[in-house]
Amino acid sequence: MAWTLLFLFAFSATSSSHDISDALQSTDPPKHLMLIAGSASHSTGTHEHRAGVLLFERCIAEVEGLQVTTHFEGWPEDESLFETADAAVFYMDGGSNHPVVQEKRLALIQNQIDRGMGYGAIHYAVEVPAENGGSEYKEWIGGYYETAYSVNPIWDVTFDNLPNHPTMRGVDSFTARDEWYFNMRFRQDKVGVTPLVVATPSDETRDGPYVHPQGPYDHIQEAKGDSEIMSWVVDRKDGGRGFGFTGGHFHDNWGIDGFRTIVLNSLVWISGVDVPMEGVQCTVTDEDLDENLDY
Repeated sequence: MAWTLLFLFAFSATSSSHDISDALQSTDPPKHLMLIAGSASHSTGTHEHRAGVLLFERCIAEVEGLQVTTHFEGWPEDESLFETADAAVFYMDGGSNHPVVQEKRLALIQNQIDRGMGYGAIHYAVEVPAENGGSEYKEWIGGYYETAYSVNPIWDVTFDNLPNHPTMRGVDSFTARDEWYFNMRFRQDKVGVTPLVVATPSDETRDGPYVHPQGPYDHIQEAKGDSEIMSWVVDRKDGGRGFGFTGGHFHDNWGIDGFRTIVLNSLVWISGVDVPMEGVQCTVTDEDLDENLDY
């Protein structure tokens, strides 16, 4: 104790109060982000959950104040890690087989949400059954993909009207062909939901076919001309943060700077770490994309 006081006294003699504050903050433990990848399920190059998560881990490795752990096959071997995690992000197949809606896991995650844990879902992981996870997802991340209400066509989207939000730092206009879901089942009046990437589907896109079921659905066709939200974030009342990103079907899209940076920034943001002013910068080559694929 005496040595600590002596150090602070000596430090204060040559430094400003701002410098001392920075020194003390640097001793804070890093925020813990859990990246959870689902099992292999589709053809090579699609739904590459493991390869995607490992790419995210490499890209955010240098972000100050953030510790990342990766977990595979849909669930961590040691689920007690959730008890101290600052955020958990799921990139996996969803629907009725979503790992989060199995057994008593919704309640387990809810306990962590209640203490402010951040929660993120990428692509198929935004889909949960309306009666088993739907209400939780509206609370945790603001909305979810609901079968026969939401749709999942593969279409080309250009995003060029980008909002002013920390998760959009360093993101420029980009175009990506993906299985972009839309018409999410959001909270009533989208309360608390901040749209990140928004576009207007063409009439042909609304007419289908969708990936499954092929459609078209009357309520989707009747909304021709309306804009749709493909990625969003929420600041929750419990102090935690959430995000949903509906792209991520085609693995090679992580090579598109804007597409990738939105997700990397969102991973940092929901963990409670400041997003760098230039966004999370990461160079990704074709060779990088070919690593860790599920053949």
